[in-house]
Amino acid sequence: MLLSWLALILGLAILVWSADRFIDSASLCARRLGVPPLFIGIIIVGFGTSAPELVVSAIAASQNSPELALGNAFGSNIANVGLVLGLAALVRPIHSRSPVIRREILLLLGVSLLAGGLLLDGELGRGDALVLLAAFVVLLAWSVKKSFSGGPSADDPPGNEAGAGTGAALVWLLVSLVLLLASSRLLVWGAVQIALSLGISELIIGLTVVALGTSLPELASVIAAARKGEHDLALGNIVGSGLFNTLAVVGLAGVITPFPVADGLLYRDWPVMVALVVMLQLLALIGGARGLRLSRWVGALLLAIYVGYLGWLNAGLGL
Repeated sequence: MLLSWLALILGLAILVWSADRFIDSASLCARRLGVPPLFIGIIIVGFGTSAPELVVSAIAASQNSPELALGNAFGSNIANVGLVLGLAALVRPIHSRSPVIRREILLLLGVSLLAGGLLLDGELGRGDALVLLAAFVVLLAWSVKKSFSGGPSADDPPGNEAGAGTGAALVWLLVSLVLLLASSRLLVWGAVQIALSLGISELIIGLTVVALGTSLPELASVIAAARKGEHDLALGNIVGSGLFNTLAVVGLAGVITPFPVADGLLYRDWPVMVALVVMLQLLALIGGARGLRLSRWVGALLLAIYVGYLGWLNAGLGL
């Protein structure tokens, strides 16, 4: 029990520190390389912090539990928008004037609809999975090309595009990402052990601690980004993570083990995921030229939706 509490406390401490360092390094890399922070958030921060979902889903699929992989991916997307963005907006309202964000959220909506369409026949076959993985490769290549097409940022002085400072920032970015992922797993392990010792059921642990665990890197990095005023990084993280989960995580699970899809996933979890993305898109459209703004009341609404979703799961409602 003492070891579990030590793991929980140490994991939380390292998580908070590494999240701060990760965001600082990502922001510095964006400035030094002349890459928009939104794309750094989508490609590096968003994809990087989704590594736990990828690992969990790959292991689940290889151990003949592919539905766990699919539930992990969709559940993480719901948690990222409802819980992570909700809490971040409560800490500090998020505002992005970047015109790119509306396009990226629309892209996430399209990807979510694509995944739903492939699952409508009640199964995720290897062909469906390959379509998702192919879409991910195309999206990644397009994003990288778009990121570097603008050249160095005009705000940086000459000579900052490369060099020792950039190299050090990239090293710290990698180190802090590894610490972010490792500390999240340490924290989850400690929390699960404590919950089990207190007699809490594994079902409740799976729906709360484990589900939250794979979203801890996003939670830590997004709140850190919002607190530091790096709003494009925060939003890019959520969008990038959603794209990665839907295309790469689900695609990899389906390639490893094709499987039938439970009705509950199609008629409960997927619609909630799509509805949250639609909500973000509507807010972006309403903002117009002023950009996307997530005020504290919007954050409270997102958080309430997530809590309601958990209540729906626990009550066994829906299909």
